Amino acid sequence: MTDALFARLARHVEAGALPGFVALGARGSDVHVAAVGSRTFGDTEPIGRDAIFRLASLTKPIAAVAAMTMIDDGTLSLDATVERWLPELADRRVLRSIESPLDDTVPADRPITVEDVLTYRIGFGSVMAPPDTFPIQTAEAALDLKTLGPPWPPSSLDHDQWIARFATLPLMHQPGREWRYNTSAHVLGVLLERAAGAPLERVLRQRVLDPLAMVDTAFSVPPAEMHRFTTAYAPDPDTGVMRVLDANDATSWWSRPPSLPTASAWLVSTIDDMWSFARMMANGGAHQGRQLLSPASFASMTTDHLTPDQRAASTLFLGQHTGWGLGLAVPAAGDPVPAEQPGFGWDGGTGTSWRTDPASGRTGILLTQRAMTSPEPPALFGEFWDCIADL
Repeated sequence: MTDALFARLARHVEAGALPGFVALGARGSDVHVAAVGSRTFGDTEPIGRDAIFRLASLTKPIAAVAAMTMIDDGTLSLDATVERWLPELADRRVLRSIESPLDDTVPADRPITVEDVLTYRIGFGSVMAPPDTFPIQTAEAALDLKTLGPPWPPSSLDHDQWIARFATLPLMHQPGREWRYNTSAHVLGVLLERAAGAPLERVLRQRVLDPLAMVDTAFSVPPAEMHRFTTAYAPDPDTGVMRVLDANDATSWWSRPPSLPTASAWLVSTIDDMWSFARMMANGGAHQGRQLLSPASFASMTTDHLTPDQRAASTLFLGQHTGWGLGLAVPAAGDPVPAEQPGFGWDGGTGTSWRTDPASGRTGILLTQRAMTSPEPPALFGEFWDCIADL
């Protein structure tokens, strides 16, 4: 099924760059959906609109919305320190520099706040250097925390074990000082569990997934639905040949509930589930006449919280004109809106993308099975956003 809006994207499947994709573009009530190719290379059955994809980092905005509903009802507050729920993170130590050995530290200037967690400024996160360049990278990998590199194979830790191990490490920066990707989202998952007194998937289901009727979004794929699951691929770094990253059968990492369901990268979903989420965000946090998010929480989520210096240090991840709200990318404060990806949203390393532009009313969602190999979006993504601009 190829919608005319997305016809030009089919050539990427025909060329063997990926087995298939499902795309959605919407402007108001004008909605276009295309399902092109197959769920697996060599599969003769066409991919369906109901295909299930690994969201990767598109998990992050969903978890952030759950957090904001907890702020709306008073369970959490942005200015609260996390120690009430995460006592393991009290009395943080901070490396003198990213190059320092782990015992070369100073006391943290202040505690980590809930806002630090949602703005990804807890003082710890992705390092743009090869593994083991700095002692902190080696130590994080040895603890099996899975925040500075790929999240697979999944960790065998549970949330209590994860936060206890993370607490043994110093921070890379003072809380609030710099934006660093990913680790904050792992901390958010533990925070949501502790604050709600319930497993993370139940928290997400009660606060986001069920209210939005996102019936196929979860941390694993039930056996009865495995026939809709896609195979995940990644290009070989040396040859470019596509290799299986995770199969769509009983061997998949998603064929069973994970011991560490992270708020950073582990949800699976479909195009219609993601459209329900994106439509709620396009409507200012409202769904079917009910405010899932208060106007204040929606505004806080979609407003840039970074300083110009923090954005400048993070352009490899965020781009030249993009800032960070609460759990998702937003237009940078005071900068022109980037034409290639306007509005707010985010991308997932397994080949997924979503943006909503409230100014034009456009939303684009792209779900693929081809993993990204760098923060630079692949050619397919650029052409997809060109299609959305034509709506």
